[in-house]
Amino acid sequence: MSQQTASFAAGCFWGVEARFREIEGVLDAVSGYMGGVVENPGYKDVCGGQTGHAETVQVTFDDSKVSYRELLDQFFDMHNPTTLNRQGPDFGSQYRSAVFWHDEEQHSAARQKIKEINESGKWPSAVVTVVAPATTFWRAEEYHQRYFEKNGGGFCHV
Repeated sequence: MSQQTASFAAGCFWGVEARFREIEGVLDAVSGYMGGVVENPGYKDVCGGQTGHAETVQVTFDDSKVSYRELLDQFFDMHNPTTLNRQGPDFGSQYRSAVFWHDEEQHSAARQKIKEINESGKWPSAVVTVVAPATTFWRAEEYHQRYFEKNGGGFCHV
């Protein structure tokens, strides 16, 4: 087994985390924050829009069972990557679409996937997903982890 890490932001992290957990080969998916300038941010800080962080899901996966490319496919299928700082009813930079890459292979794969989506004409607008190097991942408060498992269904754009 080769354990790898991937980090994705696609709006509210509850549904994104739940969807990644359904994928065979995903070992863990954790809700948190990435891409901002404040150390150890909390949910209220991030929702205030001043930290620069995005609600992010950090995925640990076995790349002998699921490839990074397959995770990218799932990521781009679970949200609208053409809406700037918005997914469903959630809006603000903390809900932006982003791929935070951990190595050059991930960086290249993300850029290639966006190019393919734009060329396919799947969406009437261009993909606005940010592709940026992974920075410190700050785990969200415990009540956000496995939110749907703990609280039942609910509304989420995913």
